[in-house]
Amino acid sequence: MNTITIDDKQLAVNAMIHNMKELDPEGNHVGLISPLEALSYARSHHIDVAFLDIEMPEMNGLEMAEALKKIQPEVNIVFVTGHKEYALDAHNIFASGYLVKPADVPDVEKVLVHLRHPVGTANRLKVRCFGNFEVFAHNRPVLFKRAKCKEILAYLIDSRGASVTMGELISILWEDGGNLVSRNSQLRTFISDLRRSLTDAGSGEVLIREYNSLAIKTDMVDCDFYRFIDSDPEAVREFMGEYMRQYSWAEERIAELMEIKSSF
Repeated sequence: MNTITIDDKQLAVNAMIHNMKELDPEGNHVGLISPLEALSYARSHHIDVAFLDIEMPEMNGLEMAEALKKIQPEVNIVFVTGHKEYALDAHNIFASGYLVKPADVPDVEKVLVHLRHPVGTANRLKVRCFGNFEVFAHNRPVLFKRAKCKEILAYLIDSRGASVTMGELISILWEDGGNLVSRNSQLRTFISDLRRSLTDAGSGEVLIREYNSLAIKTDMVDCDFYRFIDSDPEAVREFMGEYMRQYSWAEERIAELMEIKSSF
């Protein structure tokens, strides 16, 4: 789960992050004291739940909620405040919850069980393989720190959930070989950056990391290539002879796809 806590008091931010780490230790939980910084963060990172203080100097929590929903319409808003009189205003914004400070772990857990927008139902990556390889989350392109991070994901998608060894990835990413120790170090960095990009997009769990290998959870991916393999008529129509065209290694797949399409 990806959460953000916005409160002008750092102690309150720390307390909520502590609660969330207790409830969701594998999640990504960010805390900010500036609503403006939080809005900037929301423009490039998927957020499942936003915990908002209501009385803040730059922008109050009700205004903050409205602004966040314009950026991410399905974000769950949970107000955390010491002022019960705001409950009706929170209801009018269609908030997912309302917590009175100090909120403890059981209080937060009750709110998370009844979120307006269930977490996880919309976290599938949308992947386009026909033409250029492109990746989207929540209708926005996923941002990759390096081109090779994106290429790693492309190769994992092409492998359809099968485990790919580190040596195989190295041979794909660097056709000229190079120093193996240096390449291994670079690959670890690229994998770490890839996981961060996917986590920021709300899909960090799509990667399966095992000793000396990497794979993806195919059920977390909505992919034209996978739908084509499953004989989806729309995906078959979409394939026009181009597949991940920015990667030379992907050309070997085209003959297989053309043969399948000719059978329809």
